[in-house]
Amino acid sequence: MIKKVSNYFVVPLAICAMLFLALKPQNSLNFEDYSTAGLELNYDMSHNLTSLNDDVDFEQIQLSNPFQSTYVYFPYLGKSYIGFKEALAFKESRGNYFSVNTLGYLGKYQFGAETLKLIGIYNPNQFLYNPELQEKAFLANAERNKWILRKDIKRFEGKKISGVKITESGILAAAHLAGPGSVKKFLRSYGKTNKADAYGSSVKYYMKKFSGYDTSFIEADKKAKAIL
Repeated sequence: MIKKVSNYFVVPLAICAMLFLALKPQNSLNFEDYSTAGLELNYDMSHNLTSLNDDVDFEQIQLSNPFQSTYVYFPYLGKSYIGFKEALAFKESRGNYFSVNTLGYLGKYQFGAETLKLIGIYNPNQFLYNPELQEKAFLANAERNKWILRKDIKRFEGKKISGVKITESGILAAAHLAGPGSVKKFLRSYGKTNKADAYGSSVKYYMKKFSGYDTSFIEADKKAKAIL
C-alpha cells in the first residue's frame, strides 16, 4: 500500500522540478547592484511594529499599503525638520495633498486662502494640485512666522506655561494652527488666552504635541514667499 501511494507523489514532483528548472532565469539577480551606499537618506529606520489605528502619534509617517494588515513598518523621522513637517501634516490632513476640509482649508498642511496670499499664492486651485508648491508654502509660512515670533521664541523658549514646556517647534506649530498673533497672546498671558480652531485643537495642544523638534533649518524671514 505504501509503495502504491508513493507513485502518486513521485511523478508530479518530478514534473514540477522539470518545470522549475525550465523557467528559472539564466542570470540570477546581483543584489549588490541595488546598494544604497552613497545615497543621502533623510531618516533612520525604526524596527518597531506600530498598530494601525487613529491614535498613532505621527512622529512616524504612514506608508501607503495596498495590502493593509494589522501591522506595518513606518520610517522613523525622529525630531528632524522633516519629522516636524510630516507629523504636522499628518495631524492636519493625514498627509493628503489633495484634502479640502469642511471650512475650505486646502492641501497637506491645510492652508487658508488669506494665509496663502501672505506668502505670494493667489490661485488656491493651482496650489491644491501642486505638491511641490505646497511644500514651499509650508516652509515660507514657517519662516514668516518665525520672524514674527522671534522675540517670543527668545523670551519663552525653555519655560513652562500651563504645564507645557515651550519650544521653538511648538511655537511654530501653534502659529501654523492659529496664526502668530494667537501664539503671542497665549505666551504673553501665560496660557490664559488659548485660542482653538473650529475642530477643537488649541494653541496649547499644538505647543505640547509638536514640542522638541529641531526647527533650526527654518530661517526667520519677514518677506518669505513660496516661489517655484
